[in-house]
Amino acid sequence: MSVELVNPDCLPKPEAYRQLSIASGSKLVFLAGQVARDADGTPVGGGDLAAQVEQCYLNIGRALTEIGASFDDVAKLTVYVVDWAPEKMPLLGEGVGRAAAKLGIDPVKPITLLGVAALGEPDLLVEVEATAVVE
Repeated sequence: MSVELVNPDCLPKPEAYRQLSIASGSKLVFLAGQVARDADGTPVGGGDLAAQVEQCYLNIGRALTEIGASFDDVAKLTVYVVDWAPEKMPLLGEGVGRAAAKLGIDPVKPITLLGVAALGEPDLLVEVEATAVVE
């Protein structure tokens, strides 16, 4: 694995993510923001934030697998949620948990969570982009 995840002693130690990732690989992979669409482009999880988060993470995992990498190689995630409110955190966690179970991964990564007014299409509730480092 080319990414070591760390919570340094000088910063808070959240359970849901890590403050740092230390990358030692030789190739950077920037994955475009993934949305709730399957491989055919069919919408997934209409109106269901947890289902859409799950699909985003599944798309990331599958895309990385296809290039010979894995979710373990993810150094950083950025999550954009439409009309974010703290009350949505359980749904976000539910979707991540379901995807992690299906992919057999540890989804805990450094993450930036941003609330946005809208995404590229009106049915989208969330978009997740990833940066990975591969040996």
